[in-house]
Amino acid sequence: MSATAPLPPAEPAVPKNVRWVLLGVMLAMLLSMLDNMVVSTAMPTIVGDLGGLEHISWVVTAYTLVTAVTTPVWGKFGDLYGRKTTYLASIAVFVAGSALCGASRSMGELIAFRVVQGIGAGGIGAGAFALIGALVPPRERGTYQGMTASVMAIGTVGGPLLGGFVTGHWDWRWAFYVNLPLGVLALVWLWLTLHVPARRVRARIDWAGIALLAVSISAVVLAATWAGVAYPWGSWRILGLGAVAVLSLALFVRVERRAAEPLLPLGVFTGHRNYPLAMVMILVAGVVMFGAGLYLPLFQQTVQGASATNSGLLMLPMMVPVVIVSTLAGKVMSATGRYKVFPVLGTVFLTAGLGLLATMDTGTPRPLTGLYMVLVGIGLGFTLQVAGTIAQNSVPLRDMGAAMSSVNLFRTLGGSLGVAVFGSLFTRSVGAHLPGADTGAGAPRGLPAGVRDAYPHAVAEGTGHIFLTGAVLCALAFLAALLVIEVPLKKAGPPAPAEGDKGDKGDKTSAARAG
Repeated sequence: MSATAPLPPAEPAVPKNVRWVLLGVMLAMLLSMLDNMVVSTAMPTIVGDLGGLEHISWVVTAYTLVTAVTTPVWGKFGDLYGRKTTYLASIAVFVAGSALCGASRSMGELIAFRVVQGIGAGGIGAGAFALIGALVPPRERGTYQGMTASVMAIGTVGGPLLGGFVTGHWDWRWAFYVNLPLGVLALVWLWLTLHVPARRVRARIDWAGIALLAVSISAVVLAATWAGVAYPWGSWRILGLGAVAVLSLALFVRVERRAAEPLLPLGVFTGHRNYPLAMVMILVAGVVMFGAGLYLPLFQQTVQGASATNSGLLMLPMMVPVVIVSTLAGKVMSATGRYKVFPVLGTVFLTAGLGLLATMDTGTPRPLTGLYMVLVGIGLGFTLQVAGTIAQNSVPLRDMGAAMSSVNLFRTLGGSLGVAVFGSLFTRSVGAHLPGADTGAGAPRGLPAGVRDAYPHAVAEGTGHIFLTGAVLCALAFLAALLVIEVPLKKAGPPAPAEGDKGDKGDKTSAARAG
């Protein structure tokens, strides 16, 4: 397909109860988003009970790594065997992993059970966006994107608050057990309300593609986690991981070109140029959201003297505009069928907001910081969800699961890479001003009392470098937004059913079909 040719509509009509169905989908999505935030807040208490401080980073790394690796696998399975079945299975795996994590007796067990949780989270992330794409035509998706934005905001803001409440009033194990009733509710809800065609397809699983992509993503995430923290960026370990990532990615592309049922159809990247452009915007938005979510509270607590107990509330000036702007942009997009203006405006707001955040110093008042955060929130609201809709509108329904799992994959990788690179910049900047300080903590350690006052200045400069880097990345995303070709979103009727598709219960077919 040429870069300018409009894509033929192949979307289902909107079910009458779609809001109730999407509410169940969003509930499951909220589970996985809340989990990381809640667990991060509970980690000091967990380490105090189980020990194993030297392995604390793996509680997060194992979860993130497995989530990223399994995301495209779940997406492809949804394309082949039915999205309802795979989504319910992923929720069940996540709930089981949560129960096991809560029962952990050692740090080793907790890390192993976090892997199980991460497997389920990969399916939840991949399945949620694929189900939205399967249930709602492109023209109507804007109406519902406010729901997705609200879930992201609640997860980001509510996670630390819930984690602090649970660990302070109950026990750290409830940071995991709280997922059980919510997960069971989501399972029952979707079992009763979700109705999409289920397929039973005899097809070869692309095991070589799965293995190569797993190796490549693992190398990238490990390098991003360790570089500048455990090992220098130029060490043989980090360079070796980089070489492994490049080599395995090259082999993955070669395998996917020949596979009968590729894990990630390369056509979704080459069929229409809007898709890779959307991936660039989603990657950058992931970098901004995760990076700002980590370092803005650090700046406000260390430099501006805000209370750590209110870490979730500190993000409200950024997250509230995300919900409001996403909802408004969605309504306009649904009414007009046009969308290009939103990511263009969004990346402008992101670049401006992050550029202003980069100017902050020890004398910057909190209200002014909040104003800059509002600009970033407006930018994220205009960019993140609309970019996902652009990606959905750029692929056929047949490949929706694989394509939307890529959306979640790029967002996850953006967050992981952003946090890693920002962490290296912060550590180097603060370390240059205060040699010997423990820059990984929220307060200076090992410093003479006379030098301790310099720490807020060092933190302000370190976060300034982070936000300036983010502004440069957002400027690149602005160029990607300008290159988007606006293919008006159409209101499409239901596609002709594929041979053998019999509705929810789906009959087994003997033919090998991909879509």
